[in-house]
Amino acid sequence: MTSAVAEAVDDDLWSAIGDPTRRRMLDLLLAGGDGTATTLSQQMPVTRQAVAKHLGVLDRVGLVRATPAGRERRYRVDEAQLERAVAQLTSVGAAWDARLQRIKRIAEAIQRGV
Repeated sequence: MTSAVAEAVDDDLWSAIGDPTRRRMLDLLLAGGDGTATTLSQQMPVTRQAVAKHLGVLDRVGLVRATPAGRERRYRVDEAQLERAVAQLTSVGAAWDARLQRIKRIAEAIQRGV
């Protein structure tokens, strides 16, 4: 990875979206606009407490924002932070594509006996 790409990568953000349960929650929030730990847990195979913990992780990295809603908190995806994550994925993907192309050229040169 180039140093510019390495500096742009937010490990906490990647760790948060690396979990399949949290990605599913993001999908549900994007589809529904918002939700609470209770409403999300009704659509997932995990407990409300587990959903609340996952939402806490997403909130800490800024992927969701919470607003009070009675006794619960209503969560909504922070689209600017999600766009930042997508930009990081794109940047890292491009860096890996370039590496793989270099490896391919080296392998082809070796195969040709150059």
